[in-house]
Amino acid sequence: MSERFDSYKSNYGELVEGSIRFSGLQHDFFLLAKAELLRRLAHEQRLRQGRANLRALDVGCGVGSLHPYLEDAFDRLDGCDVSKESLARAGRENAHVAYTACTCSHLPYDDGVFDLAFASCVVHHVPPASWPGFFGEMRRVLRQGGLACIIEHNPYNPLTRMAVLRCPFDNDAVLLGAGKAASLFEQAGFSDIRCEHFLLLPSAGHLARKLERALARLPLGAQYACVARA
Repeated sequence: MSERFDSYKSNYGELVEGSIRFSGLQHDFFLLAKAELLRRLAHEQRLRQGRANLRALDVGCGVGSLHPYLEDAFDRLDGCDVSKESLARAGRENAHVAYTACTCSHLPYDDGVFDLAFASCVVHHVPPASWPGFFGEMRRVLRQGGLACIIEHNPYNPLTRMAVLRCPFDNDAVLLGAGKAASLFEQAGFSDIRCEHFLLLPSAGHLARKLERALARLPLGAQYACVARA
């Protein structure tokens, strides 16, 4: 897998743009929506923990496309990925993030060091047999009471399926629904599991976002977030 994503380090953004061009939306639209969701989680975690510093981990961060939109969201942001070439590009473009290569099935961090761990459109690239271990590792690196967030494609949205079919590096994708993600969180020992679908409307306006939140329980949006507490 690392060699395949190494080869996409230079044109990752262009390939994503090509796969979603039929929607009339830019990649930035999707990144902003994810960043907004993660900022909400960061705010929630600060209120709950009362910690002066919030440390977050992006599992499978790739070239760090999401990180410019999260520059002031956390006190420290770490990112890890199997592709060293992608991390090299991410490091050049995001000086505020600490990047580490992940060369085995275990995350390269000690137990209980993060307040929030998230993986954005990563799990569908992981072989299903390795899903339990992936979720277990996210739990291991979280502090007690920390939050984990999985953001994934909604397999019940036909436009999402079209985008996945058009994307060259998604040719091995095994999409999982929100119910499966919740089940994997439960198996890994998480609690307070909740899921919300988003990216339903082609607008980032306040009213559009408010309507999406109202319909979040329905499997309508292009993607979903499943959140759980360690």
